[in-house]
Amino acid sequence: METNVYQPAEDSALLAEAVVDRARGRFLEVGTGSGWVAERAAREADVTEVVASDVNPHACESARERGRRAAAEGHLGIEAVRANLVDPFADDAFDTVAFNPPYLPTDPDNEWDDWMEQALSGGETGRKFLDPFVDSVGRVLADGGRVLLLVSSLTGYDEVVARVESRGFAHETVVQESYPFEVLSVLELK
Repeated sequence: METNVYQPAEDSALLAEAVVDRARGRFLEVGTGSGWVAERAAREADVTEVVASDVNPHACESARERGRRAAAEGHLGIEAVRANLVDPFADDAFDTVAFNPPYLPTDPDNEWDDWMEQALSGGETGRKFLDPFVDSVGRVLADGGRVLLLVSSLTGYDEVVARVESRGFAHETVVQESYPFEVLSVLELK
């Protein structure tokens, strides 16, 4: 299953740090991959419910398994839903939504068609999934809700901030790390 599911890496750890510190109430992780961040929320965050979604059925199964283990140890479980971004979820359904989008800029001529490519490739700009997520996430946020969004400098930080602002979100960088080839930031949107 590991070859079909994105496994936790530096970006996952950064998002998990923000989730543990800032997630509240009903929590949704979009693009859950292995379910590791959702599991961290179930075990460590101040949340009342954990839902993990992904288009990849293998990722959903991985998140379900992590949820079963967490529940068996007395923590919250994880409901896993196969979904494209926030499409199937009700209006005002979540207090916190987290997303580590596929963000690597990828030349269309060099893309390959498998689950790992889908977990990594953000299209030519790196914002193929980030932009539609920012455009639609406000619908599923409850009053006073927040979004924790991982952003890579490879996707154009200023372009992401401009889109966030154009959709009416206030934002702040809540955690950031520099790596040799990129800077990863988690933005909190309200």
